[in-house]
Amino acid sequence: MKKSGYCTIFHIYLIFLLSLLGTVITAASLFYLLITVKTPAGINTRSDWPKTITENFKKYIVLIDGNPQILPEGLELLQKNGIGLQIIDQADPSYSAPELFKLYQTGKLNGSKTTAFVGTVTDNGNDYAYILYFPMKISKITMYLNGDRFTDGKTIVLLILGMLFSVVLISGILYGFWTTHIMNRLTTSIREISSRNYLPVNVNGAYKDLYLSLNTLDSEIKESDRLREQTETMRKEWIANITHDLKTPLSPIKGYAELLQENGIKTEEQRKQYSQVILKNVSFMESLIHDLKLTYQLYNGMIPLNLQEQNFIRFLKELVIDILNNPEYEQRTIGFETSVETFLFSFDPVLLTRVFQNIILNSFVHGDEDTAVSLQISVSNTMLQIDVSDNGKGMSEEETHSLFQRYYRGTNTERKSGGTGLGLAIAKSITELHGGIITVSSTPSVGTSFQIQFPIG
Repeated sequence: MKKSGYCTIFHIYLIFLLSLLGTVITAASLFYLLITVKTPAGINTRSDWPKTITENFKKYIVLIDGNPQILPEGLELLQKNGIGLQIIDQADPSYSAPELFKLYQTGKLNGSKTTAFVGTVTDNGNDYAYILYFPMKISKITMYLNGDRFTDGKTIVLLILGMLFSVVLISGILYGFWTTHIMNRLTTSIREISSRNYLPVNVNGAYKDLYLSLNTLDSEIKESDRLREQTETMRKEWIANITHDLKTPLSPIKGYAELLQENGIKTEEQRKQYSQVILKNVSFMESLIHDLKLTYQLYNGMIPLNLQEQNFIRFLKELVIDILNNPEYEQRTIGFETSVETFLFSFDPVLLTRVFQNIILNSFVHGDEDTAVSLQISVSNTMLQIDVSDNGKGMSEEETHSLFQRYYRGTNTERKSGGTGLGLAIAKSITELHGGIITVSSTPSVGTSFQIQFPIG
């Protein structure tokens, strides 16, 4: 999950966590207030303090000749806490049995702000009841509660619950507005990216990574558009060039064919000369058409590999010899270095011949008359590597970057190469068809180096 997703979840849970925490703290505070009471002596103690005092007070009552007496310690306890005392016996008419039982159960006296607790003491078979009147309200409901706070607490609880509900509601509404605002901004940004009007923004916070992703997406789309426009421009230029290249050999073919048709040949030597011109231009057209066909087959994966296990070193040596035997390149220099003399490798000799011919002949075509080429072959346990380098004019970084693109023709030559712009793109596709990779590095006025690697096994 992205960072923004975690932050959004964190914000939502933080709101509810704070609300829950506030509720727990409030409930704990109210619970503490309800089960505690402040004695007249100013001491906070448990709300069952009156009950405990009442149960223990019997030890301060002694009966002398049937008359109850209060020990000094008991009197001091009563005076210190402002507690009233009433002792009644069975014959006392102050309370009937039902009234006394009700008083024992509820501890309430009509119209009084005190709370009464009832205890009993027995002497020689005579039962005496004593009532302690505490100057506070204690609600005798399972647990002894602070009556004043219990009554006021209901209002406080409702008020706090209302405040918590309001906080959660307002927080949710504000968060909803904030989230909606962010979503609207994201929607607008995506719409701007699709219309190519997006301006990268720097945003911190929960959605920072989303905007960084949008910025990256926008830059990638713009780069893709640039490459597409560049490729389209190159394609149009290539179509114009290839059309011109196809028309160029047609003119001499047509002209010399008309001469042959009109019997304009005076000697056998002229006939051979005209025939050679026609065949040369036909061969050039066949080369162009073959490049187009091969490019289409490689692009669509339609070309079969005719793998043969051969001595790869001998294959390259023979290829170099064939190039130097061509009268056009017989004055050129091709160096050859190898770490092994024999290396068996499975490859398609026809296709790889095309790869190395394209690279070597490009060096000659785009270089000067004294441009030399060198081949260096090295073999490791996992890789076969061939470096083809020259000391020609070299290329700029932009030219190097575009070198393997279809339709691209080198621009660092003063004379027209007559190529299709597909040669190195074909070389790259053939290399990759064999499971290899091809890279290029070049320095202007120094030279160019191609590195081809094939995995072994």
